[in-house]
Amino acid sequence: MQLRIDDPLDPRLDDIRDLKHSDKEKNLVFAEGPLVAGRLVESRFPVRAVFGFGGRLESFMADYGEELSRRGIPVYEITRQIMGEVSGYDMHRGLLVSADKPEPLTVSEVLEGARTLVILEGVGAHENIGSIFRNAAGMGVDGVLFGAATADPLYRRSVRVSMGHVLRTPFAHLEGTPTTWQRSLAELHDDGWWLISLTPADDAVELKDAIQGHDKVAFLVGGEGPGLTPHAMRATDVRAKIPMAPGTDSLNVATSAAIAFYERMR
Repeated sequence: MQLRIDDPLDPRLDDIRDLKHSDKEKNLVFAEGPLVAGRLVESRFPVRAVFGFGGRLESFMADYGEELSRRGIPVYEITRQIMGEVSGYDMHRGLLVSADKPEPLTVSEVLEGARTLVILEGVGAHENIGSIFRNAAGMGVDGVLFGAATADPLYRRSVRVSMGHVLRTPFAHLEGTPTTWQRSLAELHDDGWWLISLTPADDAVELKDAIQGHDKVAFLVGGEGPGLTPHAMRATDVRAKIPMAPGTDSLNVATSAAIAFYERMR
């Protein structure tokens, strides 16, 4: 059902109210723009409501209106001014969709049928997490596992940067603290996974050599600056580096991950 709202104080707009400052507190998932919003509708995340205006809302309804109606999901038509006033920002691309978070996937569910994984430790920048998901989806990575001290992959900025692929690519969190989560890597190794730490260290082997001859491969990447902890690297089978031009020493974590994914895929 599509309804028009002209009052910015209408409680039906509360999902997107002050979104710029209260995203985390709402404990919801948000998609911005028709492309990402469509991926949210197609995902396992239970959609709560659609908010939009103008041609973006019209085109979105042409593609998804029947499905939204079938599920009984409300669609609220508002003006650009009201959307900006209520949400607190103007980078929404004319369409916002809210959804509840479903039950988290288990590690076993992510591993089922997988042959390529990426494992994150200490990646705190939402832009990097979103980029890693987008790169993973584009290059055939089957799932993402999170170690300790990583940012929320469902934060609005991560969803946006991932182009909605964080809603489609399976992910789960490994149990443990920053000094104990690495024990989970032993279980992966026992399950036949070849674990590769990405590092710029001079004594690491070249990436292409680290990958060859292994059926199930998991790449470990760390946060900007410190990279992977010694605990994590000791729990892997091999440390691998990306060959670099003279005078350079490292790449952004999402870029490094993308190169590893491509090397694995080709």
